[in-house]
Amino acid sequence: MLTFESPAYLFLLILLPVFMYLRHFSPSFGRTVRVSTGVWRKGLVPIRQKMLKFSLIITASFFWLGIFLLGLALGGPALSIHEKIHLNKGADIIIVLDQSPSMAARDFPPDTRLDAAKNMVKFFVSARKNDSIGLVGFGQEAVLKVPPTTDYNTFLRRLEKSSIMELGEGTAIGMGLAVAVLHLSESTADQRVIILITDGDNNAGEIQPLAAASMAAQMGIRIYTIGIGAEGEVPFEFKNPETGKIMSGVLNSRFDEELLEELAETADGSFFKATSSGSLESVFRSIDSLETIDERVRIQVRTIPLYRFFVFIALLLIMVDLLFRKVLLREVL
Repeated sequence: MLTFESPAYLFLLILLPVFMYLRHFSPSFGRTVRVSTGVWRKGLVPIRQKMLKFSLIITASFFWLGIFLLGLALGGPALSIHEKIHLNKGADIIIVLDQSPSMAARDFPPDTRLDAAKNMVKFFVSARKNDSIGLVGFGQEAVLKVPPTTDYNTFLRRLEKSSIMELGEGTAIGMGLAVAVLHLSESTADQRVIILITDGDNNAGEIQPLAAASMAAQMGIRIYTIGIGAEGEVPFEFKNPETGKIMSGVLNSRFDEELLEELAETADGSFFKATSSGSLESVFRSIDSLETIDERVRIQVRTIPLYRFFVFIALLLIMVDLLFRKVLLREVL
């Protein structure tokens, strides 16, 4: 927004029409341009009268626009920029995502469980503001893919690249939670949250899930658990990244609901069951509403002075008028 530090000077612009009248219409100042006749006789200015008149109008407009800008410059023009400064830090959230082969089950048509989970994580991230969000993937092993960050584009790129069996065939829930707890342990955020998404039971890894949940509880880290997928026989199909072969068949699906409930209860969170795309979306909406932070912001106004720019443009316009009259037309004072 354009503002003026000394707006009182702008009243001087009221006199501008008076000066324009005196220069162009007052008989005492004269309305003709006195040009050296020698120039015309020598043919150095072969300009028709209409073209000359038009050119004079244009350059006169430049002159008065320059005077107008000088008047604005006296008022101290400045560009005011309003900046929003967040006074409180958002939550630190880590998504712990199961990438075991069973996540290839297609009971979220047309998507696999992994695809459906990734889509809902994207939806969840788009709804968060000022939060740092990280990603842990687990299968037989568990790794931190993205540390908690507000660079959501990087997070989403790494999430999209997560694939079935990337981390082995097992389901190391305890290892996935432990990696997340480790990277949240030194966080200074008021709210630290882990969201576990899995469709199986713990069958790999050296750390038991309840031990990891207990560590989280001691550090004040909340855990939400999501059991994804329907029970019973579900078709699956995926490409084995090690052999390149297409694996397909029917999976007898179930997840350890009792374990997931206990993990959430231990770490002051909640357990959710998602058996369809609609219920999975409702789960993430619920978590989003539970993890809210009262946003405190301060509006800071930054000003950029513009008077030098106005003066430069004004002098440039006046110089164009002067050069046209004195050099090209050789106007006589």
